[in-house]
Amino acid sequence: MANVASQVILHPTASAALRVLGTTVGRDKVYRATQYFARFFAWYLIAGGHKVEAVRWNALKGHLGTARKLLRLGKPLEHLQAALRAAQTTGDFKEQLTTISRQLGYFGYLTYDAIVWANAIKFITLKPETAEKVNKTANRFWLAGILFSITHAVFKAGRLTKEAREIRGLDEKNVGGENARESQLRALHAVRAATRHQFIIDIFDLWLPASNLGLVTLNEGFLGIFGFISSVLGLQAQWLAVNVKK
Repeated sequence: MANVASQVILHPTASAALRVLGTTVGRDKVYRATQYFARFFAWYLIAGGHKVEAVRWNALKGHLGTARKLLRLGKPLEHLQAALRAAQTTGDFKEQLTTISRQLGYFGYLTYDAIVWANAIKFITLKPETAEKVNKTANRFWLAGILFSITHAVFKAGRLTKEAREIRGLDEKNVGGENARESQLRALHAVRAATRHQFIIDIFDLWLPASNLGLVTLNEGFLGIFGFISSVLGLQAQWLAVNVKK
């Protein structure tokens, strides 16, 4: 029995999971997936007439949302630094501009979101109309950040496709041999896959701030599922980043 237990506890998958959970991003993705699943399940229970059972899931959703805001308190500075670094790099102008805009959008979103958190825990006291304005401003920045991220992905995917086509069109002498050509194509394929993965995440996340701002009308079930899917995709990306050797 002890041998079976040790095999489970020391299993490589358990070790890989601990490495992911050892990162702030990994923990946040797990909390976020749970939060949005709770949002969906609470809607499902209410729709089925089980309002009492839905209370605990709504409570879980609310508490996880507040906890995640606390975990993100230092994130605005990270995004501001990323924007400054992007401004200092050279490369495709459209990609550089959308990267800077995306990072500034997330900087604004998380800055205002921190104010929402401080008001929610009564650390500061905002008038109801002021709190509503702050929340809407946070969601506007969030939506802007996602839209710039989607635009960036479109520009980047187009450039990568063009580069892959050019490499395939070159003869072996110009690229250093067939092995060098295949190596470059594999590298481009990996970048394209990562870009496509983030694009899909952004498409699912797009509806969350859009709904909060009243730009679209979706029920809690759809929003919960969309948030859950994007969280799982984000967790998958973090799993690969932490556990896959490059």
